[in-house]
Amino acid sequence: MPHMKAVGFTKALPASDPKAFMDFEPEQPTPEGHDMRIAVRAVAVNPVDTKLRRAQTEALDTPRILGFDACGVVDAVGPDVTLFKAGDAVFYAGDSTRSGSNAQYQLVDERIVGRKPATLSNAEAAALPLTSITAWESFFDRLGIDPDGANTGESILIIGGAGGVGSVGIQLAKTAGLTIIATASRPETVEWCKALGADYIINHHEDMVAQTRSAGFDYVDHVAIFNDMRHWNTAVELIRPQGGIVTIDATDLPMDMAVMKTKAASLHWEFMFARPIHKTPDMVAQHKLLNRVADMVDAGTLRTTANHVLSPISAETIRKAHEMVERGDVRGKIVIEGWD
Repeated sequence: MPHMKAVGFTKALPASDPKAFMDFEPEQPTPEGHDMRIAVRAVAVNPVDTKLRRAQTEALDTPRILGFDACGVVDAVGPDVTLFKAGDAVFYAGDSTRSGSNAQYQLVDERIVGRKPATLSNAEAAALPLTSITAWESFFDRLGIDPDGANTGESILIIGGAGGVGSVGIQLAKTAGLTIIATASRPETVEWCKALGADYIINHHEDMVAQTRSAGFDYVDHVAIFNDMRHWNTAVELIRPQGGIVTIDATDLPMDMAVMKTKAASLHWEFMFARPIHKTPDMVAQHKLLNRVADMVDAGTLRTTANHVLSPISAETIRKAHEMVERGDVRGKIVIEGWD
């Protein structure tokens, strides 16, 4: 079997450690069923990558390949594939239970893959899939907002506006006609959120309830927690009666539900890997929404959130990207492209 370049790790080490990742050459995988083999051209690094690295406390015998966001070209297809053919340019976010995109070739189920936006470079496209799926599912699948504008004029508080998911979320909320209150705390992140379409900016390091009400909102119709659950009580206070809160953050913190009950408000968990992990009957929805995202990009209504591009894909650049993500001050996404 032919081999390929890949970046992996065997045990959790600090991202500052030069040995946190290793370059190695495993065998190329062979696609079966609905799988396609993708020749990876660019990848992005997300907080989930760093969480999975840190969680690996026991040493592995075989290096694990992380990486979810990717852009590449279909190299070969399994016998059940109908949505794509060899040579198609694609982008996708993968499956957290399978070998990842930090490799020259990766197997991915066709039903969670979309066509690459024609107007973007490989690096620009690789920044979008995971955050686009997460924001899309958060707003339109979980909170029930209409992507085509039926909820125009309703308000949404996006906590963590300048992060990867928030950066896409602001844009999707704008296309859906919502009034957007986004949180940001530094001059550069404030400007970033404004440029993406936020109507109001509040500082999540200060009293968000007071700031939101000073902006003229006693309550908001929707809340998206896109950074961490320390802001749970704020979200509960600000959500309108019968409104909905969506969060992407797992937490061990207490979550008081008393006010949620008296408001008849709803809580939704978003986990974009749920569909591929559980092979849900609507798994192909991710293919469809990624194609719609590509259409929006090519129409000029959605922009890439790639803000830092490194090269080439290697143990050193992957390590550096993990270090940057863990600092928590990145606007948009970190992307790595190309192979030596």
